[in-house]
Amino acid sequence: MHLTTPGTKEGKKARLYLHVARITMIDFNSTAFTNPSTFFLMGIPGLEYLHIWLAIPFCSMYIVALMGNILILFIIKTETVLHEPMFYFLSMLAITDLILSTSTLPKMLGMFWFNYHEIGFHACLTQMFFIHAFSGVESGLLVAMALDRYVAICNPLRHRSILTNAVVAQVGIVALLRGLVLMTPHPFLVRRWPYCQSNVVPHTYCEHMAVVKLACADISINSLYSLAVIVLIVGTDVTCISLSYVQILRTVFNLPSNDARLKTLSTCGSHVCVILTFYIPALFSFLTHRFSKHIPRHTHVLLANMYLLVPPMLNPIIYGVRTRQIQECVQQLFMTKIS
Repeated sequence: MHLTTPGTKEGKKARLYLHVARITMIDFNSTAFTNPSTFFLMGIPGLEYLHIWLAIPFCSMYIVALMGNILILFIIKTETVLHEPMFYFLSMLAITDLILSTSTLPKMLGMFWFNYHEIGFHACLTQMFFIHAFSGVESGLLVAMALDRYVAICNPLRHRSILTNAVVAQVGIVALLRGLVLMTPHPFLVRRWPYCQSNVVPHTYCEHMAVVKLACADISINSLYSLAVIVLIVGTDVTCISLSYVQILRTVFNLPSNDARLKTLSTCGSHVCVILTFYIPALFSFLTHRFSKHIPRHTHVLLANMYLLVPPMLNPIIYGVRTRQIQECVQQLFMTKIS
């Protein structure tokens, strides 16, 4: 007989699977999984023995995201020179990034470091809603920022009259409402299904399709609605952003000098970097999750985590490094503290 020792990779995996089986049997006997009282988040399948080490870079990314986005919000609030449409949209993006990262990271770190794998059924639905809704909000804010760059470059004399504070607030509210409304059906659709097989979610958080696949029912409506919403949001937003930058490039290439062209394009550099860090991991995670059966499950989960962690961490760094006004305000802030 082959025995596993407690300190080995196999021993840790065995203890985890025994714990999963115990919870599964308890919930099966007590609730029949019609609506399980809890779900069990497995973490990163196949890499359970690395959880304690993977938590270190995840925690570091979360700390950078918290500090960077809070600093961006503080600077924009205190420096009147930054009270412009672009920075108002940036502050909305920072708030959205804080919500996205905080919806997942604290629970994930508790799971990796303290083995807190259980999550309540309604808490799981709430986490699911916040993750998917504010991902949609962030996509809408990237469109709003593209609109700001389009007006600033293609119609600079009317920039302040077009994008007034009232218009900026209305655009932000529309982006928020669109994300909330389109993602509200997700938790209600998940709640209506019976769960008669297992309550073990092979993920680090309550991702919609990972939870729905546990249902012992026809989940085609969930799959179709999820696909339709993603195509609608990403398709519409990417199209609007692309059209904005086509007009921006036409305007830039009509400028008389190379210096003017480079200076104008540099004002769009931060926004382009933020767009790439958001959409590339998101689309890659989405496509591999639905259409690729040959990619290991732990790769799917890691990609899904990168999609939620990397943009909140990089966005304040990108704008801090590439935006002259923010650089000057940060330097002034630290020089004042030192003196």
